[in-house]
Amino acid sequence: MRRRHLLGCLAALPVAHALGRPPDGIVQRPLSRVIVDNDFAGDPDGLVALAHQLLAPATRTVLVTTSPLDAKLAALAGLDPGRSAATGARLAGDLLRHWPAGARPPIVAGAGDAAAGAIVAEALRDDPLPLVLTCGGPLTNVAAALRLRPDIARRMRLVWIGGSTGGGAEYNLDTDSAAARFVFEDTQIPILQIPQEEYRRFQVSVAELDTGFRSISPLSGWLVDQYRHLPPFVQPGGTLTFGDSPLVTATAFDPAATPFTVREVNRREVRMAHSLDPRLNYADFMALLRIHARHRAR
Repeated sequence: MRRRHLLGCLAALPVAHALGRPPDGIVQRPLSRVIVDNDFAGDPDGLVALAHQLLAPATRTVLVTTSPLDAKLAALAGLDPGRSAATGARLAGDLLRHWPAGARPPIVAGAGDAAAGAIVAEALRDDPLPLVLTCGGPLTNVAAALRLRPDIARRMRLVWIGGSTGGGAEYNLDTDSAAARFVFEDTQIPILQIPQEEYRRFQVSVAELDTGFRSISPLSGWLVDQYRHLPPFVQPGGTLTFGDSPLVTATAFDPAATPFTVREVNRREVRMAHSLDPRLNYADFMALLRIHARHRAR
């Protein structure tokens, strides 16, 4: 992931400028382009991770796709189960309004042929930057894209929030276990898995969000507001989850920030992340939000 190609860097300059990179700061060239797939109608942590990914100068976000929530969970949250992917797309669109029009990647709602087709099209597009598909929800859209064009497994890698080191119940896995089984057992796409034992450690103090974080900018205030509308069955304690933020650690930081072990699945190797640093991720996000706020205030 250390390819630095001049054309790729030039292609990413307008977006980097729009995000407000300091003109006298340390130069960070994009190392990859990223597709962000998530069930944004669920916990707001998916929107937090999307905002961080868009701000990260080491990656170029080229596509956002949305997956549906588990039907029973959607109903408990007061959402139409058949519209949860569309609801997620609307929320992602609301987030992207904090960026100039030219810096907004396309958003495609799934599950179905549209999201899968958009993933395939991006994977087949010639670009000097390697492609990473990040998934913070069930692997529904990822599996659909790989079923549509199995050959794209050679053209990208997958970073997935889901599963468990002990093999127990976990939401992203259980919501579409057939999709997960297909991706892990019937494809050859390189996978970095971030299990629940890791992503659950990405917690932020409610007091910290309500004070220092909220006041950074309209964008940070909007993100905090999303946590004010949690479904009634979610009763936060002193912390709230930023559980999808490890996707940014795994794509926008030096690879040394994402240690992993290797396990064998169906005669191929899968990397499983461990010992990630939540505070490094949070500090980076806070700093990028401040840079973005200064640029937008000009």
